[in-house]
Amino acid sequence: MDDTFDREKVVDCMFDPVTSSILAELEDSEKECSFLAEKSSISESDVLERLSYLIEKGFIFKNSINGKFVFSANTEKLTQIVENSDTFNATIEGLEKMDSYLN
Repeated sequence: MDDTFDREKVVDCMFDPVTSSILAELEDSEKECSFLAEKSSISESDVLERLSYLIEKGFIFKNSINGKFVFSANTEKLTQIVENSDTFNATIEGLEKMDSYLN
């Protein structure tokens, strides 16, 4: 796992509507990739693609259990990126961008 990351890219990932719904699912507990794909109406490979940067940078944990991918959120690290004052403006911009997609 790499401790350096592009904050803007992480925020963009987090505020993508589909990825944010996946992150919301992971907030409570770990979930299988197939469950996340079904809930998000995308393929399992799309789930992996959308989470790949977050996995690579340690924001999401990916494990294999009985041959199935299981994801869990590194809530501490995700919270830090949102609460960090350096990224506050990027977070607001991400919310504005998400709002423009929804409206």
